[in-house]
Amino acid sequence: MPSASCDALLDDIEDIVSQEDSKPQDRHFARKHVVPKVRKRNTQNYLQEENRPPSDSTIPGIQKIWIRTWGCSHNNSDGEYMAGQLAAYGYKITENASDADLWLLNSCTVKNPAEDHFRNSIKKAQEENKKVVLAGCVPQAQPRQDYLKGLSIIGVQQIDRVVEVVEETIKGHSVRLLGQKKDNGKRLGGARLDLPKIRKNPLIEIISINTGCLNACTYCKTKHARGTLASYPIDELVDRAKQSFQEGVCEIWLTSEDTGAYGRDNGTNLPTLLWKLVEVIPEGAMLRLGMTNPPYILEHLEEMAKILNHPRVYAFLHIPVQSASDSVLMEMKREYCVADFKRVVDFLKEKVPGITIATDIICGFPGETDQDFQETVKLVEEYKFPSLFINQFYPRPGTPAAKMEQVPAQVKKQRTKDLSRVFHSYNPYDHKIGERQQVLVTEESFDSKFYVAHNRFYEQVLVPKNSSFMGKMVEVDIYESGKHFMKGQPVSDARVYTPSISKPLAKGEVSGLTKEFRNRLGNRQSPIPDTPAVAPRDSVSSRMQWLHQDWALRMSVGVALFVLLLSFLVKIYN
Repeated sequence: MPSASCDALLDDIEDIVSQEDSKPQDRHFARKHVVPKVRKRNTQNYLQEENRPPSDSTIPGIQKIWIRTWGCSHNNSDGEYMAGQLAAYGYKITENASDADLWLLNSCTVKNPAEDHFRNSIKKAQEENKKVVLAGCVPQAQPRQDYLKGLSIIGVQQIDRVVEVVEETIKGHSVRLLGQKKDNGKRLGGARLDLPKIRKNPLIEIISINTGCLNACTYCKTKHARGTLASYPIDELVDRAKQSFQEGVCEIWLTSEDTGAYGRDNGTNLPTLLWKLVEVIPEGAMLRLGMTNPPYILEHLEEMAKILNHPRVYAFLHIPVQSASDSVLMEMKREYCVADFKRVVDFLKEKVPGITIATDIICGFPGETDQDFQETVKLVEEYKFPSLFINQFYPRPGTPAAKMEQVPAQVKKQRTKDLSRVFHSYNPYDHKIGERQQVLVTEESFDSKFYVAHNRFYEQVLVPKNSSFMGKMVEVDIYESGKHFMKGQPVSDARVYTPSISKPLAKGEVSGLTKEFRNRLGNRQSPIPDTPAVAPRDSVSSRMQWLHQDWALRMSVGVALFVLLLSFLVKIYN
């Protein structure tokens, strides 16, 4: 039933205008007698407001990013590469987490505590409303974990695309790049070695020579993330080393999940690579080898001894034993026995006098008996390793060892304490007091009281803080020793040796900003057209200037269209 207000029909829409209302022609006449009042305004502020982008705009490439890395030197190298690419694009890499707009968390999956720290950092980032990008072995190995849901992930082989992932995350999108790099079906070593990077220490270059490994250790989660062995070509590794020395680096670390296995997938081997690298090491600079498992070093012992005796190579090798019980090694699927490990160590100690052998031991592996553990204790007592990494066993999800019958937690803790007590019962450097050594100074100590140097055997020597020493070879007299270090006094009449290389890059400066890289990033699709994706240090101001000009242009066009539309309506109305 129609409402009463609709009972009276209107013949025309103009019937709703009462007699008291002004007619259109009256309003038009009145408009001619209106004098506009000019409002005073600050011209400078007006122009700034006019050129400013809208407050809700999200402009990738100008945010501050905090990067946190856990784990091995391979992971640290990945973190340096990601920082370099982001800085080259215009992002600000900050050391202040609270000041950052986005946290890039580069994880380690070796032990439970490392993953716990990673998980807690994600939670903290979310509580502080930070954008988050996840990297490293944890999300690569288990991307479907509940606490990773909805978050952006970049895989260990996709770090060359970190800019894209960060851009999309800044915009509020979730991106996941977890694929494997292949060439004609063959798995590649990973991202290119010539990418820009920001070295954590401008004097030290970390070079990954291969990724993945050939083993299938029952406790290892890293294999799930890094996959099977894939080695970089020798010429690419040599070129990376050359570039590093040209940028002032004085120490190179070779790293991978197993350096000893290098080249088994592409027809070469570790000694061949090392001899090529030695050719390009300047006098006064040093090369440090990374971890190698016993099986792959056995067949190269003679050549390795010769290389480790080279004056520009540290007489240092990290060879994990994990246990001195053959039955435990079998359950671990380590593919060697204790006798193999001893053969490697004994041979190198004989052929490379004074060599430092570092090793790892896992306490409380599933099935380890008291007798098994005592065998490990005897090995440590016999060799008195100066560098020993003692790890309590943690069952990692998805590994065969996690399904084995576990050693009680209290027993694992007690064995870890007992082995630590044995390790701390001897001082490996006491006999070196009074020696004169040449050391390479590369960093500052944690307490900022000394500079940290290393001698020929990669033993840590603390020297006085003298700015002229940094990055140089210095001759010192050893006057004190501790469990993990020695202290050296510079010889008064000895010269400070400067390696025949360039001045180091400044801390935070981007390495490897080649023209080719600029072109590669410049050609990729950018969220802001016609702006360079890789720009010099004023890239942020350049991008902002373009955006301001673009915003001003849009405003001008909008105002002009509005005026034209208004004029058109007035003509029609009249």
